[in-house]
Amino acid sequence: MESAIDTALTFRDATDADVDVLVALIESAYRGESSRAGWTTEADILQGQRTDPEGVLEVIKAPDSRLLAVERGGRVVACCQLEHRGAHAYFGMFAVSPALQGAGLGRTIIAEAERRARETWGVEEMHMTVISVREDLIAWYERRGYRRTGRMTPFPYGDERFGIPQRDDLEFELLVKELV
Repeated sequence: MESAIDTALTFRDATDADVDVLVALIESAYRGESSRAGWTTEADILQGQRTDPEGVLEVIKAPDSRLLAVERGGRVVACCQLEHRGAHAYFGMFAVSPALQGAGLGRTIIAEAERRARETWGVEEMHMTVISVREDLIAWYERRGYRRTGRMTPFPYGDERFGIPQRDDLEFELLVKELV
């Protein structure tokens, strides 16, 4: 049985040294066979990569942005991006190790991310984009207080940095939550 110390999460800003571990985590949560162990897989709608070292490093280095590395027992088990965009913060690059999905870890992480965005930047809204056909994932965010806006942006077809689409109806929907 794990002790409370083993199960405690620690949050820290990711550094350059974390890039390879974070890329592997994000890929494992969304792409390929390993992602099927969790429920956030995109393997049926997108193949190829979800991110790459350059993309992760860009988020780490960007001004008004931070990539939170979430550790348990000294091991990175999750991550998320927070970016200050004026009156709101953007939440992205969210990944939880597939073996740990479904146990409440994601709920804890998103609540901490919202708290940090409010305290650090004084924002009153969190924004994110989700592939609109991911109904189960959108429903999970709705249970966390996010609302669908109906505002869509096109999927970057032809740019393999974001994956290789397996269907032609992909687009991103903006989800918003008030943080007051």
